[in-house]
Amino acid sequence: MSHFRLARLCLLLAAVGLNTAPALMTSAHAQKGDAPAAAPSNNVRPELYKLLDPAQLQPLIASKNAAELQNRVTQAEAIPNKTPYEAYVVNRAKMVQASLAGNDAGVAAAAEEVLKSGFEPKDSQPKLVLAIADIQYKAKNYPATVEQLKRYEAMGGDMTTARPLLVRAQYLSKDYASAKPQLVQIISEAEKAGKAPSQEDLKLLLSAANETKDTAVYESTVQKLVTYYPSDEMWGEIIRVGVIKKPGFDQNNFMPVLRLYFGTMKTLREEDYVDLAETALRDGFPTEAKNALDAGYAAGVLGKGANAKAHNALRVRADKGAADDAKNIAAGEASATKSKTGAGLVNLGWAYATMGQYDKGIGFIQQGIAKGGLKQPDEAKLRLGAAQAKAGRKDDAIKTFESVKAGGGLSDVARIWVMTLKQPAGAATASTAPAAGK
Repeated sequence: MSHFRLARLCLLLAAVGLNTAPALMTSAHAQKGDAPAAAPSNNVRPELYKLLDPAQLQPLIASKNAAELQNRVTQAEAIPNKTPYEAYVVNRAKMVQASLAGNDAGVAAAAEEVLKSGFEPKDSQPKLVLAIADIQYKAKNYPATVEQLKRYEAMGGDMTTARPLLVRAQYLSKDYASAKPQLVQIISEAEKAGKAPSQEDLKLLLSAANETKDTAVYESTVQKLVTYYPSDEMWGEIIRVGVIKKPGFDQNNFMPVLRLYFGTMKTLREEDYVDLAETALRDGFPTEAKNALDAGYAAGVLGKGANAKAHNALRVRADKGAADDAKNIAAGEASATKSKTGAGLVNLGWAYATMGQYDKGIGFIQQGIAKGGLKQPDEAKLRLGAAQAKAGRKDDAIKTFESVKAGGGLSDVARIWVMTLKQPAGAATASTAPAAGK
């Protein structure tokens, strides 16, 4: 980020004509050898004109002969009693020479003199200030960069191009409070134009919001990063700030969070794969546990390191349980149907969904929700929505998730599921599957 610049300095200087020889006018009476009391304000004396004659300077500039140009500038500077306009012309030539020599500090110093002279045309003055700002940024003098860009803005300069430089200078000066609204504006303008904000701008805003403890802007920025540049890191972060760290989250609802992790992220942490598998086994869903462990092994996260033996033992349990469940699941349909509450039907349907039998699973979960008597009807809806999403019934899944209103984190989990389903085509980085394999 620290190497961000508006454009190459030579292009900025070209915008104000500083890569060409200065346009000069000579005094008519000076050419005749007269000695006037005061030279006309916008003329130069013959001896100065001879040194800075555009016809002679242009070949030097074209051939990048900085040494000869420096020789002429040095002689021009030595001429005594220069008029303000003559000093202005010399400083303009000094900018050209400094630019050719790669002397950014010299360009900035001469530019300041040019601006102070009062002879520089008004339309090119902001461009000169912008060039000075760019030079200060390159020199990592970020407070000076901010000062010059504020000066540029006050002169009526177009901030559309300059604002990204301003916000980076503010950020690198650790003025996060000033950088934040500028970044919000940049991102908003991009979105209004139908464009995706840059990932760098979004990450800068995320950092600035974190530094200023602005939780609202932080969460909204994570959502934008998930939308435009989805990644495991950002999915994990939106779940962290939008569910787990949100006031009112109930730790008893952590299983829906684990299922959300598994449905949105390509690769989970070791502990998340293990927690998901162990909880699924405890709750009577060995195939869900097997799916999580299989994914963890395939990702190279499980089966190695200090916990490899424990991973392998857990996998043996899950594999055996899944095999037994596949043989016996149909036998449980009658008892689940006869039960006084819909809990058995919901669990049966979820078990079928984890086995990849989505339509059958969806039907049983719907029957269970309709039968009622559930401790957490909205948790059952989360499982129904996940099964519908995996079955490719996107609109049904969104409708189901949007019907989840319970607190304790359940409605927040549902909201993020909806985000995954509304991802632009090709943007999603992970399957929207429940724990049914990836």
